[in-house]
Amino acid sequence: MRKIALFFLLFSGIYNLSYGQADSLMSMLNSGSPQKKETVSATFKATRIINGCSVESLGAGVLDFRISHRFGQLNQGSQNFFGLDNATTRVGLDYGITKWLMIGIGHNTFNKEDDGFLKLRILKQQEHGIPITLSYVGAVSIQTTPAPALPAGDKWEFSNKLYYANQLLIARKFSKSISLQLMPTIIHYNLVDSSKFSNNTLAIGIGGRVKVSKRIAITGEYYYRLTNANMLYNGLPTYDAISIGIDIETGGHVFQLMLSNSQGMTERTFIGQTTDSWSKGALHFGFNISRVFTIIKPKEFRNSEGKGW
Repeated sequence: MRKIALFFLLFSGIYNLSYGQADSLMSMLNSGSPQKKETVSATFKATRIINGCSVESLGAGVLDFRISHRFGQLNQGSQNFFGLDNATTRVGLDYGITKWLMIGIGHNTFNKEDDGFLKLRILKQQEHGIPITLSYVGAVSIQTTPAPALPAGDKWEFSNKLYYANQLLIARKFSKSISLQLMPTIIHYNLVDSSKFSNNTLAIGIGGRVKVSKRIAITGEYYYRLTNANMLYNGLPTYDAISIGIDIETGGHVFQLMLSNSQGMTERTFIGQTTDSWSKGALHFGFNISRVFTIIKPKEFRNSEGKGW
């Protein structure tokens, strides 16, 4: 009930702020003084808040080489160097095809998973105009671990390895320091632990960013499962994913540090298959680092070469 109350409180705050802006817009219209509709930029500073995607996209022709690490449980003690001896890694390539479409692929050592996604921007927030940024994310992943031992005559289907995720990302930048994002999500598992669980997990995520200095921001992310909240994964109970992090801007790049109860880095794993709990101290330290390359220069820059710009 506390979780549900928190969501209603956050929705109420977003509604009130949006409603207040609508009132001011109507006042300006009635006074005959229309304002210029300028696009709002940098709702978030990276294409991911922590584990999940943000509404931010790469520019056209930009390639992002991304490495993410999630270490073992902090409560494993000094014998495993507080989890640092047990790292999992995702190596990915993201590419901006246009200013409104980007794609990405990755390989995860966690469950030997390969994943791919596309992000499509539908709306872009404007000052004195569109109140939100809206994007769609579609993802697919393949778990490439060996098939389990099956009784004679049973066949392990390739489709058992496939998982799908669909998300809407609804974000608003309320000020230079505060941004919030909602993430209605549906994940389809072709295979679940038991027939008593649904193959579809519905969840709603909320993420945010609070800038505390010119180069540092605090981030947070929480996914609440509306269905399959009691689902088992490999016989273990699962928990809602909660993550907190710090974004550090360094020379045009963002270095992200975080704590999370999930060691997985795809929607399939961190939303529906997190088997560690904050209340039990089963937390994972991690980080995301990236290197951005401009593969194709924007047309305006190509046309300006040699003109002294």
